[in-house]
Amino acid sequence: MSTADLQAVLAEVVEAHRSAYVHGKVASYIPELQKGSPAHAGLAVWGPDGLVAVGDSKAPFTLQSISKVITLMVALEDRGEEEVFSRVGTEPTGDPFNSIFKLEIAERRPFNPMINAGALAVCSLVRGRSVGERFARITHLLAEILGREVFIDEKVYQSEEATGHRNRALAYFLKDTGVLEGDVEEVVDLYFRQCSILVTCEELARIGWFLACKGVSVSGKRLLPPSIVRLVTTFMATCGMYNASGEFAIKAGIPAKSGVAGGILAAVPGRLGIGAFGPALDSKGNSVVGFRMLCDLSRRLELSIF
Repeated sequence: MSTADLQAVLAEVVEAHRSAYVHGKVASYIPELQKGSPAHAGLAVWGPDGLVAVGDSKAPFTLQSISKVITLMVALEDRGEEEVFSRVGTEPTGDPFNSIFKLEIAERRPFNPMINAGALAVCSLVRGRSVGERFARITHLLAEILGREVFIDEKVYQSEEATGHRNRALAYFLKDTGVLEGDVEEVVDLYFRQCSILVTCEELARIGWFLACKGVSVSGKRLLPPSIVRLVTTFMATCGMYNASGEFAIKAGIPAKSGVAGGILAAVPGRLGIGAFGPALDSKGNSVVGFRMLCDLSRRLELSIF
């Protein structure tokens, strides 16, 4: 497909689903996220011929849970599979992303790294003598992928720091059960920082292309071994869309990870990286517009890995 034809397809997809934002709501449990415009809709694709993007593809927003993908790659590089998965499981869960209930009744470790409890455990495994050093490990990898310096949205970070009581509760529970390493408040702070990293829809597509290329950046530099990327994209396929991951696998069939600021990162192995953006969320925390756009795009371009 030519670049012009792909541009036309993306434009049709955005136009077809932009108005679906009325069926969702902007995240409110992080007060600063309430300021996002629910009507934004952006879609970007990065492939062998570079970037194609339409809509609000340059609008900045925070990674939120999409950051779990980056941090998991860093932790796997630092600690290896055996140690990481001794702390966090590999199974999907039908519970909400911030659930605490099954930690109590199961084996007292998070089910997977894509839920908040699992991501907090993973944060504690990133090497460094301070929050600053550990955050620098995460941002260094992301900066290499994006080809630019990484920044956080200070207002979102402060908002999460002031209101993230449930994540603190999860972290203290994990500390009590021996899953979480180090100082709890430092781990929580690292988690809030990674969630507050600013990106655009176009940059999500660039990250997706890095994953699609099994750890090779746009510049051609190998940043991670293929084995780590394979693990991470597998988690995206099975757990990346919260407790709608099964529905998304059926309707889109693309490894993807969503965040409550409205972004969705997707990677079609060997073919494309995709970024979608729409701040209005459904009841499960996924972008209403982004979910629909990716399902439609997958159907039109036959992207499903299944």
